[in-house]
Amino acid sequence: MADRKPIKSWLTDMDGVLIHEGVPIPGADAFIKKLRESDRPFLVLTNNSIYTPRDLHARLRRMGLDVPIENIWTSALATAQFLDDQRPNGSAYVIGEAGLTTALHDIGYVLTDHEPDYVVLGETRTYSFEAMTKAVRLINAGARFICTNPDETGPSTEGPLPATGAVAALITKATGRQPYFAGKPNPLMMRTGLNTLGAHSESSAMIGDRMDTDVLAGMEAGMQTFLVLTGLTRPEQVEDFPYRPSKVVDSIADLVDLV
Repeated sequence: MADRKPIKSWLTDMDGVLIHEGVPIPGADAFIKKLRESDRPFLVLTNNSIYTPRDLHARLRRMGLDVPIENIWTSALATAQFLDDQRPNGSAYVIGEAGLTTALHDIGYVLTDHEPDYVVLGETRTYSFEAMTKAVRLINAGARFICTNPDETGPSTEGPLPATGAVAALITKATGRQPYFAGKPNPLMMRTGLNTLGAHSESSAMIGDRMDTDVLAGMEAGMQTFLVLTGLTRPEQVEDFPYRPSKVVDSIADLVDLV
């Protein structure tokens, strides 16, 4: 890390880094406050496509974390930007919640089940067999298959829930078509986020709690990476991966002085 440029902008995951099961992680408020006071460009990222940035701003604020709407970057926004670049003013059949449908509406997409350009799969708590069947038939008829993120499970107070990646596997099995994932670990999400900030990867850092998404995406995007141990990846698991973060720290509190 000694040869790296000073960090001028920060990207950080949300769940497992700033909050855990609806409760702020100690040090998260100080980190966000320091970022805002220093005027450092930053984004809070999430692979969860359920909520809009406005929703997440309100949820975080209730927890005592004041993150402006424009500093929140979701896999739904990354997916929408990708589709807008690929096929402007297109159409999509969407399985997902308001975070995804709003992002697609905002780029001028028509949401339809009649010969859509894309089938777009996102996170939802109400996956239905009927919707998945329709997605399979539309993909078989020629629609391109896009997913917001590859996470196979998501957290809940009762335990893990099937997530986008698991449902995508079902649709792939039924169609033989692999989706394009826009969210982490695809560095596309990181690079579009950096472009939003007007930042350069050489002077940017990514903070995450998962080796297989956050650290991988940050590394492939050319950023410094910090793994915090307040989420999914345990210390003994770091050596299981063929790549390493720039630094492993106990929590976000250990990074406040670096801002």
